[in-house]
Amino acid sequence: MTTFTRRDVLKVVAATGAAAAVVDVDVAEAREPHPVKADDLGMLFDSTRCVGCRACQTECREANELPSDRKAANGAEYDAPLDLNGTTKNVIKLAQGEGDTAYMKAQCMHCADPACVSVCMAGALHKVKGGVVAYDKNTCVGCRYCQIGCAFNVPKFQWFTAVPVIVKCELCRHRGERGAACAEVCPREAVVYGKRGELLAEAKRRLAAEPEKYAQKVYGETDGGGMNVLYVTSRKVSFAALGLPNLPEHPLPQMSETVQHGLYKHGIAPIALWTAVTVMQLRARKKDEAGHGHGEGK
Repeated sequence: MTTFTRRDVLKVVAATGAAAAVVDVDVAEAREPHPVKADDLGMLFDSTRCVGCRACQTECREANELPSDRKAANGAEYDAPLDLNGTTKNVIKLAQGEGDTAYMKAQCMHCADPACVSVCMAGALHKVKGGVVAYDKNTCVGCRYCQIGCAFNVPKFQWFTAVPVIVKCELCRHRGERGAACAEVCPREAVVYGKRGELLAEAKRRLAAEPEKYAQKVYGETDGGGMNVLYVTSRKVSFAALGLPNLPEHPLPQMSETVQHGLYKHGIAPIALWTAVTVMQLRARKKDEAGHGHGEGK
């Protein structure tokens, strides 16, 4: 009987990887870029203006018909989420900076080239007109790859229901021209809704008007290939303190999809794997036949 050892399997994996790596250089093609668009819909959040009233949280919940986050000891419902979850698309969190604090609004960033869309095998997460990253529960297979792919840990899965879906901000696209509900109720214009080009101009206007107050950067302008949700913050509370990751300027899916397309072009990866497995089988068979030959000679 032909048998495989752990060492044999490791050799196959190594051989397949080496073959794919060699071929990838020749056949990998850069994927089509997905640049930001000035007319896309988006949002600007100014952490220096937010007072933590959380009116945006309440309005978001009502506009999206989401249940309250918790129940108090007396059974009454109240809204006090600690982070995004299966019933919360938008949350205000307290951030600690260098000698100062600020509030952070966590939600979907609506990236120009989103990783969640890149990894969604069924197209449940997809871009729609206006640059919004939308979600279709009818095509979602529940794989939750989007949770792994998102650098901001935004998509959440409803573990508490028998028919779970992914929950994330969609910029209230169901409200049409009325736009994002959270921006309507902000008393300090810490949350502004509109077109990305106009929001970026407003962000830069604020930075230029008070350079001693603001960190001179608009997060999301180029980070991760650009996003439609932009952030500005003070010099005392960094973007890292707000919980925003340090990303390269290129989109995160750019490298992964380029490599993937190279590996699977013309069936190279499957062929390399099939070849390696075949070689391993032939070697194992020869060892098996040699062993039987020695046994018969005794």
